[in-house]
Order: sequence, then C-alpha cells, then structure tokens
Amino acid sequence: MDQPTHKRILDLLKRHNIMTIATVRKDGYPQATTVTYANEGLVIYFGCDRTAQKVRNIRRSSKVSLTIDRDYRDWSKIKGLSMAAEAQVLTDRDEIRQAVEVLGKKFPQWAELSPEDMKATRFVKVVPKLISVLDYARGFGHTDLVRV
Repeated sequence: MDQPTHKRILDLLKRHNIMTIATVRKDGYPQATTVTYANEGLVIYFGCDRTAQKVRNIRRSSKVSLTIDRDYRDWSKIKGLSMAAEAQVLTDRDEIRQAVEVLGKKFPQWAELSPEDMKATRFVKVVPKLISVLDYARGFGHTDLVRV
C-alpha cells in the first residue's frame, strides 16, 4: 500500500467513531451491527456485551465485513471505508489490556466502567485483509481497493 493511501485510511479511521460490522449468523445470514471503535494503525478494536450475538458469530466464523462512514447530505462528498477482515474475541489478558487502552484514548468513558461492567464486556480485535477506500469527491462511486 502506498503512503498517501495509508494516510487517507488512517485519517478516515481517526475522524469517525462508529462502524457497522457484519458477522455471519449460525443460520448463514449476515448480521450487521453498529459499534463504536478505536484503532491502532489498521487494527481496530471494539467492546460489546459478552452475550451479544456478534460475539457468538465471530467465535464461529472470524470472517467479517465492515463499513466506516457517516451520513453525508451531499453524496458527492462521501468518504468512507469498507473492509473484509478477520475478527477475534480476545481472551489473552495482555491483548485485552491493549484493547482497553486503545479504546480509552478515544473514549474516556471506558475508564468509568465498573469492574462488573468490564466482566460483562468482550473485546474484539479486527484485522483488515482488504480495504475499499471510498471517495466520491474523486468521482461517483470512486473506490481504491487495497490488499493488506
């Protein structure tokens, strides 16, 4: 990946706060869910309730798709990301600590969670494999496809 594209991806990750992640349900249907996220480089982290369907889905199949964008009134200005990625529900204490630290830098509310809240939370690490960088300012439907 060239440096300007890498920078555009990191800028978009920094400017946005929510993503829609699609996991595969047991019955084979995709399930799309909106979550907040934080990233360290291209690695994305999010937390969710330990009983969430997406946790069960990811444990069954690590393949996910996601989008990061926002609502643009003028569609000619749309910028966002779409990714094919591998997700992992974290179990290693050091990796969980890393996820909490990365999320806490972007969302200070993580520090306010009680120990009970933290026990009820699962942290997920998402590693992109293929990134589509959307930039409609460069033309309707313009995307740059990047293999990671």
